[in-house]
Amino acid sequence: MKTVLFDLDGTLLPMDQEVFVKRYLQELGAKGAQLGYGAQELVQLVLKSFEIMVANDGTMTNEERFWELFLATYGGERKKHTEVFEKFYHNEFARVAAGTSPTPLANQAIQVLKEKGYQLILATNPVFPRVATLERMRWAGLDPEDFSLITTYENSSFAKPNLDYYREILTKIEAKPGECLMVGNDVQEDISVAQLGMNVFLVTDDLINSTGEDYSQLPQGNRQDMLYYLEQLPTRG
Repeated sequence: MKTVLFDLDGTLLPMDQEVFVKRYLQELGAKGAQLGYGAQELVQLVLKSFEIMVANDGTMTNEERFWELFLATYGGERKKHTEVFEKFYHNEFARVAAGTSPTPLANQAIQVLKEKGYQLILATNPVFPRVATLERMRWAGLDPEDFSLITTYENSSFAKPNLDYYREILTKIEAKPGECLMVGNDVQEDISVAQLGMNVFLVTDDLINSTGEDYSQLPQGNRQDMLYYLEQLPTRG
């Protein structure tokens, strides 16, 4: 094994997903009302864009899918809209961090693997722009430089739980599934990659199992157990 993939939200960044989404949409709606997009209109568009990105077939990036919908709805110049949302993610988005509970275990896990010589991938669902992903990484106490790939809507053409999302990563890093470990808290979005032959570890803090699957046979545990599990991995030569 040479590469470890990590989910972010609910895995390296402890959170209640429902609370996070609620706070995010509240802040986004308030910004939309302030800027004339309309609070409910903008929230509904973003929710629709998530659906579209999850259904993406790989013929364009998730970013292109998002802006295709956005411009069809609001019109105008993409560049000006982009500047508005970048300011939002650098400012008001920070208030959403109150719905998360960062832990030092996240960075400890990363440093353990760096010392052992593993390649690290932040395999967070790429439905957010890079600016928003880097902000959440900052809340989690993570350094983007520690990761050779961070999936965002700019560089991804699929989204979880589509297994093509993982196949796209494997192609980019030129790795086989059996050479990788995926660490995540969502049985359907993260652990489903075991179907491709990838090793998995299920983080049971903030566990998401929307379809009630039996995961009793999987390597699993809380974040402290995750750290111990990673500490036991062999050092790469």
